[in-house]
Amino acid sequence: MSSTRLLYTDHFGLKARPFSLLPDPDFLFWSENHARAYAMLEYGIVTFAPITMITGEVGAGKTTLVRHLLRSADQDLKIGLISNAHGERGELLHWILAALGQPVDSHAPYVELFSRLEAALRRERAGGRRTVLVFDEAQNLSETMLEELRCFSNLNGESDELLQIVLVGQPELRQTIAHPRLVQFAQRVAADFHLAGLTREGVRDYVSHRLTTAGAACEIFTPAACDMAFQASRGIPRVINQICDYALVYAFVDELDQVDEGVVGQVIADRGLKAQAPNPPERLGMMLSF
Repeated sequence: MSSTRLLYTDHFGLKARPFSLLPDPDFLFWSENHARAYAMLEYGIVTFAPITMITGEVGAGKTTLVRHLLRSADQDLKIGLISNAHGERGELLHWILAALGQPVDSHAPYVELFSRLEAALRRERAGGRRTVLVFDEAQNLSETMLEELRCFSNLNGESDELLQIVLVGQPELRQTIAHPRLVQFAQRVAADFHLAGLTREGVRDYVSHRLTTAGAACEIFTPAACDMAFQASRGIPRVINQICDYALVYAFVDELDQVDEGVVGQVIADRGLKAQAPNPPERLGMMLSF
């Protein structure tokens, strides 16, 4: 027996949980900022940008955009996804080869592994495909690993584009790249965008979109309830999901047909959430206006 259906889905006439924390592209909400962030991803790839960077607060929806990219990418792209890579020089090469489906010998010398990577990139290019490496949670990359990535981007020649790099991470990634020691890396960032939280109106539309996608036939959250969720979440989708999921449970237990500000307020109080303004991201000097 499904525990989900025992909670609230039948009560509210839903086919699925509308506010799961999983990054599901089927529930992707195209806010203005999400549309711009994804357009920047596409722009970087189409224009052969050596490095594209997308940053955002924890839970802003970055990984969902990455999942959508993987699902909708053209056949002429070979995309390798590296999530939460860590380590030092040499170990990064292992992550990359594994992401591209290449054999990894932990005992092989660095030069041999690098040659294996270059050969794989050239095979893809000869087959009419370009290779894109996407690093999710890229704020965990050390300065040493970022410098190694810059060296990998040197594989591109004047007329032979072999490798593009996409970094997706939290705002501290910008702080790392802004360090004087990484000025050469920063100069390779040809496209970047910071994904901010949703606006008040955006939260209302987001909640309605998630519920409609899950099968809701009527309004379940009142506008005042959405506004309260906005204040507590700072417009961050993951926090909105947490608040709204609990609010549906509370409303189900109290046998309510609608979630109002009283229900959301109780969830916020029980979860100890407080509205706080996020720190503005540092901008790189070469950041494109999009």
